[in-house]
Amino acid sequence: RAAAKSLIALGVEPGAVVTILGANRPEWTIIDVAAMAAGAVPAGIYATNSPAECRYIVEHSAAPIVVVENQAQWEKIAQVRDQIPNLRHVVTMRGADPIDDEMVLSWDAFMAAGADVGDEVLQERMDNLDGDTLATLIYTSGTTGPPKGVMLSHDNLVWTPAQVVGPLRLDPDDRVLSYLPLSHIAEQLFTIHAPATVGFPVYYAESIEKLADNLKEVEPTLFFAVPRVWERFHAGVEHELAKAHGAKAKILAWARGVGARVVDLRHRGQEPSGMLGAQFKVADRLVFSKTSAALGLGKARAMISGAAPLATEIKEFFAGLNIPIYEVYGQSEGSGPTSINLPGRTKLATVGPAYPNVVVKIADDGEVLVKGRNVFMGYYREPEATAETLKDGWLYSGDLGEFDADGYLSITGRKKDIIITAGGKNVAPKPLESGLRLHPLISEAVVIGDRRKFLSVLLTLDEEAAAAHMAERGESGPAHTSESISKEVQAAIDELNKDFARVEQLKRFVILPRQLSIEGGELTPTLKVKRNKVTEHFADEIESMYAD
Repeated sequence: RAAAKSLIALGVEPGAVVTILGANRPEWTIIDVAAMAAGAVPAGIYATNSPAECRYIVEHSAAPIVVVENQAQWEKIAQVRDQIPNLRHVVTMRGADPIDDEMVLSWDAFMAAGADVGDEVLQERMDNLDGDTLATLIYTSGTTGPPKGVMLSHDNLVWTPAQVVGPLRLDPDDRVLSYLPLSHIAEQLFTIHAPATVGFPVYYAESIEKLADNLKEVEPTLFFAVPRVWERFHAGVEHELAKAHGAKAKILAWARGVGARVVDLRHRGQEPSGMLGAQFKVADRLVFSKTSAALGLGKARAMISGAAPLATEIKEFFAGLNIPIYEVYGQSEGSGPTSINLPGRTKLATVGPAYPNVVVKIADDGEVLVKGRNVFMGYYREPEATAETLKDGWLYSGDLGEFDADGYLSITGRKKDIIITAGGKNVAPKPLESGLRLHPLISEAVVIGDRRKFLSVLLTLDEEAAAAHMAERGESGPAHTSESISKEVQAAIDELNKDFARVEQLKRFVILPRQLSIEGGELTPTLKVKRNKVTEHFADEIESMYAD
């Protein structure tokens, strides 16, 4: 309430946008909720954004104020402030170094600014809110162009988390660790809206680098992660399990078999009994409890993956260790979830049935369409883009999917990602890329082939796995030029190709000399690949695969 009064004192009117630039911390959430309470509209800016990207959002949203985490984030704004005529105030979060600039307020000065604003002024702002009022802007990470401001209403934000309180058995004794970018709706649901709905505490990670340590400290009961995080956990656990030999290896293999059967039962709403129940107790004592505790997930009841597809093999791997992962599918335009696997109703090879009380259908061309109280209001100041995506109350997702006989949804590709070869064959790159990323040496794969005679792929290596591979063989030099690694990669491609028709098979590959990165422009802040940037930045490598 004090922060909301301070925003009012600084002249923030109802409907005005308040931008937030920084990593996850209490002040981020305080400003977000305070802005909504004052009738304003919070909009997050990814902490990894460049000065130009920050300028675009502050200018596009016409925000009069931006709250920054520290000196480094302030400097981004300072570089472009002359290009943002609407910007009047910058507030630094608690603990930031003092900044000598008439535009900048320290956190303490900001919090004191609203001392003379009466309670009744704020209460009037809150009384004027209703479900259809614009509550927040979620700027998409822009895989195909400038980010668009997704408009979510107060009803969107209240209704959406309320639908899974029962199915996930959420209660005030739960706890979460906030570490993924709060500019993304998925993290906002777990850090802001679900905790506000239920009343459980939120802990803020010190940094993504300290995630493993923070997980062990907090021991969250709910844990949300993107596929990149699960993939890293998978690589680490697999590496440790590979050290087991003899009797330990046999016990581990036995326990994983037990775990897989028990998790499969629970996914169908059943519990183990008899001999399997007894075996599970032994396996839990010998293996499962130790593995989950080592990850910091010993107290976790619900482990959820979203924001991008997670390979079924990784879900199966963790199921064998009694770490069930429930995959959710959706988009910012649907307030996060469109479909979700839930305890007692899960199929690992799918993204689950429709989210509770949401209608999902498949259009004639295979596109996933969504209708419900989670569907957004439209794109901020972009009526044409809104009209293309929102038709008669249906959200046109841009994703391709299909339902099985039991109503479980599978995503088969994205309309804009479909590769059309020179021969006119439509190929979805996702299954090929996901299959390659399962190999321990491969960190990323981007399939190429649009208007080409055959498919090829750009690859990056897992740096730790590649270094270990070369050390074992006494090799030196850059990993991407290693002949033994190239042979391993070729073998992986050959094996993967067996599962695809000839026209869908990968014919050539190039191992890139560096990782794809946010800083390099090839990844979004949520670690999704920007295909257009990859093809632009590695044009020479691509052409080399089609040189003859």
